Amino acid sequence: MDTGRHPLWEQEPRPRRRMPDPVRTAAVRSVIIVAITLIQAMVAFLCTLAGSWLAFPAVLSTVASTVVATWGVLDVWVTRQVWVQRHGVQSQPSSTARELRRERRRARRAAAREPREDPARIDRAAA
Repeated sequence: MDTGRHPLWEQEPRPRRRMPDPVRTAAVRSVIIVAITLIQAMVAFLCTLAGSWLAFPAVLSTVASTVVATWGVLDVWVTRQVWVQRHGVQSQPSSTARELRRERRRARRAAAREPREDPARIDRAAA
């Protein structure tokens, strides 16, 4: 019963690369902290609506958790930047250009090392 239709989408042939371990650890930590902060915010809101004595401490802890959650998200960003700087991504065009510059530099140094012929010295030796 093949209808000849194409599927709505096709799976990509190659999977996405995994995040580096330190970045993934920071991301998981951040997601857990943000989830707890959202739960605390919901509890604070519901306690405020109910007029419970727990509303004030819940709001205070939610504010503190928001600061910690912001730190957690920034930690993911900083950890990713540090990982990229330490283990860098080498793009092919820049590395190719770098290799060409190295070859030109070697050629210039080799040309500078060769003894130069001074026309004045040659004429004096012949005379």
